[in-house]
Amino acid sequence: MHESVAEYVAEHPKMAGVLFTALLLLTQAAPAVANQGATTAGP
Repeated sequence: MHESVAEYVAEHPKMAGVLFTALLLLTQAAPAVANQGATTAGP
């Protein structure tokens, strides 16, 4: 079992790219999903 994420990434360097891509997608998708649920009062 790995003690930390840093230790895991040090042992599996390719996973750094995978984790970065996942983080990037999540940070881009969260605002889009939040805006979809917003309602705007019309006239």
